[in-house]
Amino acid sequence: MIRSTRFPGLRARFGVSRWDITPGLDVGVKNWGATDRWFARGAHRPLTGTALAITEDSNPPLLLISLDLGWWRARADADRLRLALCGALDLPEENLIVHLTHTHAAPLLDSEPPPESNPEATIAYLETLREACLAGAKAAIEDLRESSLLFHTGRCGLATHRDFPDPDDPKRFLTGFHPEGTADDALVVARIFDDANRTRVTLVNYACHPTTLAWANDLISPDFPGAMREVVETSTDSPCLFLQGASGELSPCEQYVGDLATADRHGRVLGYAAMSLLEMLAPGAGDVVFDGALESGAPLARWSAVAGELPQSISASAPAVDLPLKSDLPGLAEIRAQMAETPAGFAYERLVRQLRVRESVGDGATSRERIWSWKLGALSLVGVPFEAYSALQSELRAECPHRLVLNLANGNHGYLPPAPLYHGRSLYTVWQTPYAEGSLEAVTKLAQETLN
Repeated sequence: MIRSTRFPGLRARFGVSRWDITPGLDVGVKNWGATDRWFARGAHRPLTGTALAITEDSNPPLLLISLDLGWWRARADADRLRLALCGALDLPEENLIVHLTHTHAAPLLDSEPPPESNPEATIAYLETLREACLAGAKAAIEDLRESSLLFHTGRCGLATHRDFPDPDDPKRFLTGFHPEGTADDALVVARIFDDANRTRVTLVNYACHPTTLAWANDLISPDFPGAMREVVETSTDSPCLFLQGASGELSPCEQYVGDLATADRHGRVLGYAAMSLLEMLAPGAGDVVFDGALESGAPLARWSAVAGELPQSISASAPAVDLPLKSDLPGLAEIRAQMAETPAGFAYERLVRQLRVRESVGDGATSRERIWSWKLGALSLVGVPFEAYSALQSELRAECPHRLVLNLANGNHGYLPPAPLYHGRSLYTVWQTPYAEGSLEAVTKLAQETLN
């Protein structure tokens, strides 16, 4: 009997839970320097948290939490949540990834928020978020039971290149659709079935900035991941985790709008692309077997879908690397002095972000950074606490297609652009990041060595 693996995966115990993390309207949501609006007037769609627990035996589970939130402004706040969960759940640090989907229509994640943002409400929200994540994590662990994960890879045309050479200024790039740029459109999906062949949960991994909604929008929103989940969850009757890929230079062509219909349309584009792959994953049928030849108008080869022989191995690690910081990076005192002389507006907002980043990496010449590497049977997952460019995932997948990359995993300390972009035109992702040229390549090398 000739047998071929069609859809690889993992046999293990899985648990899932879902909860609401939508803030009250008294919590600051100003994420754009181009607006002076600090609060939302309502919610487009609820923000959610989803947890997936994975284990093969009695060892502590791996725990992946995906939150409809934007980005951590300070390393300390991301670490505070992560370490609180590890301590309360007795998990090794390498076993937990708290991932943000990166919507730009969500609350500020800053325990030292500006006075205009109603600091008391923002700080209270962070505490409520921590409690909700702990309850959700416990619920996922309590839900652990034998299941099978199958995954599939394909394409979706939502993402476009967003480093656009300014036609009016040869010295800089704009952050927006670049019609001549190429975009990594890889889409990875997974479907987890119980032993009755019912779908328990799905995963959708895609690299694209959720920046459809911007300063003209005055509603809390998960942006396009919300409508994407609606498409997938309606079809599969199960929760869907959206996992933001290495999207440093990727975003929708149409963006920076206040039109909710555009965000929902983008979500359906991704949702239908995901469903076209998820529908290929028949319950429990990861392999095909050759059933022999059949003579017809042509001699036909008959194949049948059968249950796959899925691996059961799981491992996790969190290796570290010292990344060089830019030599001209302003120090904390210099940034604070500039803030004291800068009026409110986009320039002040840039300085606030610069301050938080500098506080996160310290005042030294290098910053020690970790990545998270999980082996889940035939699937590998790499989580990085950066906004890495898509070269990270494309290079990892060039070695092996069964790899899934997550940006904004356990923090967000800055962009990681490719080395050539540090030269020539002024580019936001280069002057925003604290990391020196070669940092993306160093993280990619570390991930490759760890996975191999």
